[in-house]
Amino acid sequence: MRAQHPERVFIGIGANLNDPETGVRHAICALGQIPDTRLIASSSLYRTAPVGCLDQPDFVNAVAELETLLAPPELLTRLFSIEQRFGRKRSTRNAPRTLDLDLLLYGEREIRTETLTVPHPRMTERAFVLVPLAEIDPAVAIVRHGTVAQLLAAVDMHGVRRIADANKADAGKCDGGTVVHGGHG
Repeated sequence: MRAQHPERVFIGIGANLNDPETGVRHAICALGQIPDTRLIASSSLYRTAPVGCLDQPDFVNAVAELETLLAPPELLTRLFSIEQRFGRKRSTRNAPRTLDLDLLLYGEREIRTETLTVPHPRMTERAFVLVPLAEIDPAVAIVRHGTVAQLLAAVDMHGVRRIADANKADAGKCDGGTVVHGGHG
């Protein structure tokens, strides 16, 4: 099922195995190749401490903004397909991974199904999501919670470090196109 008008969606991206910086950059490009979907912006990459299972490497995290005509279940299926292409094996919660793609926000909708909850249920507590999301758009509202900027003021940002763009010229390049870095405000 397709939407009549494009929906603004945000995807959380994380990885901590198999060269996570490169994996996250390639995942951003892969998001821009989803049919009926357009990559609008992506945040900088951030190195973050693991949550839950602490005995694992640090993560590299980012957020991407998309416009899509895909319905939420179809978009989720596409995200899972990208994770599988990157070698994702689902084991335990908060386990090390080659790629994790989370549908954070889908327009202003609240979605609660057996397989999908939007807004993402823990995003309001996690600096590794809020910091890159605020880089794109600090004014975006999270249903029943407030704006990203308001939520960011209440979370511990210790351990969230922006990764310097050592290869700035190549950082935003995808095969056949360019990823737009930065955001609206």
